[in-house]
Amino acid sequence: MFITFEGLDFCGKSTQVKLLKKYFEDKNKSVKLIREPGGVKISEKIRAILLDIKNDEMVFETELLLFSASRAQLVRETILPFLDKGNIVISDRFHDSSIAYQGYGRGINPKFVIDLQNFAIGKAIPDITFFIDIPIEEVLKRKGNISESELDRIEVSQNNFYEKVREGYKLLAANEERFLTLDGLMSIEEINEKIISKIEQMLKER
Repeated sequence: MFITFEGLDFCGKSTQVKLLKKYFEDKNKSVKLIREPGGVKISEKIRAILLDIKNDEMVFETELLLFSASRAQLVRETILPFLDKGNIVISDRFHDSSIAYQGYGRGINPKFVIDLQNFAIGKAIPDITFFIDIPIEEVLKRKGNISESELDRIEVSQNNFYEKVREGYKLLAANEERFLTLDGLMSIEEINEKIISKIEQMLKER
């Protein structure tokens, strides 16, 4: 099973990723947790370039291609080999992030971004994508609790950028059956319960 988590920065997906990993481990399942960008040596080096706040001259096209390159390496080096062995992979972000952030957020033609992502991920199509949705006001509130020096190049983006990204995610969720939208304003426990419920339903259907 290949499971991905999506959402705006500070939506709480990383917390839910760890909780789901523990759920599978408690059931003695072999599970691989990965993050994007990164996850393998080459991709981690690309991550350092992408998120370095000093790289403020980076153009949107470069950003998209670097994310895609990092993803292509991760897919072929880790995701597909692990899935081929019958294991579970959980990814903190995946190709939908590029469609929402670089396509809708940055204004690069979404169709081109989708085609590029299809090329980058190949057969690595998620079985389920959990989209944790929070309003922009909540993004600002949660961002305010973090030191500015700890924010990366994407996280310092302006509100209108995040509005476009959120709309992009909503469009994806409306058009992709694998998406499950969760209210990110619910408690951590409530969100986790809904995720586990969906996963157990999927396991029964297999």
